[in-house]
Amino acid sequence: MTILVRIKNIVVLLLSLFFLVFGIDILVGSFKLANPLEFVMTLFAASFIILFCVVGILYVFFRFFPNKPNGEIDHVDTK
Repeated sequence: MTILVRIKNIVVLLLSLFFLVFGIDILVGSFKLANPLEFVMTLFAASFIILFCVVGILYVFFRFFPNKPNGEIDHVDTK
């Protein structure tokens, strides 16, 4: 893996972790809102931010650890 790809993956990981914390903060803050419409909108927005962050973290994980264990076989039908 080249150094630029590693740097890109590290930047994606750092941004994902930052926005994960930000999304959790928004999620917790949404429970303090008095207006039900604002609560629902903020709750869904925070959940959407957290979803994208989890996808970013999974992306980096599978880019850094792409190999499967040696004993694992492919799940392709061999006839």
